[in-house]
Amino acid sequence: MMRLSRPLLIAGLAALMLPAAPAVAQDDPPQKIFNLIVFGDDPCPTGAGEEIVVCARKPESERYRIPKKLREKPEEVGGPGWGSQVATMEQTQRQILPNSCSAIGSNGFTGCTAQMLQQWFAERRMQQSSSTP
Repeated sequence: MMRLSRPLLIAGLAALMLPAAPAVAQDDPPQKIFNLIVFGDDPCPTGAGEEIVVCARKPESERYRIPKKLREKPEEVGGPGWGSQVATMEQTQRQILPNSCSAIGSNGFTGCTAQMLQQWFAERRMQQSSSTP
């Protein structure tokens, strides 16, 4: 049995050492393909030899425009910041909090007196500043 397997082993190793068979040679060079965009009634150019020309037709109004990919603005990453979101929430909730001078919610009326006093003081300062030379 040992004698039979030895020649098979030698034949297998010899087969591995032989150079691989050459691949099928290609005489034709690869084809050249051109993609073009033509506008309006412009003619699509023809390919010379084995060249392939593919034309996409767009309206004349698109000739001098910035390409659509560059026109679109990228979306903001993450959206608005937390600071502006908190300020918006505080502004909308301020109407129902005490001292807001609002008819909405309980204790909304409590800030009306303070608001009227602030307005009175502001008007008085304006009068005093305009009356002095």
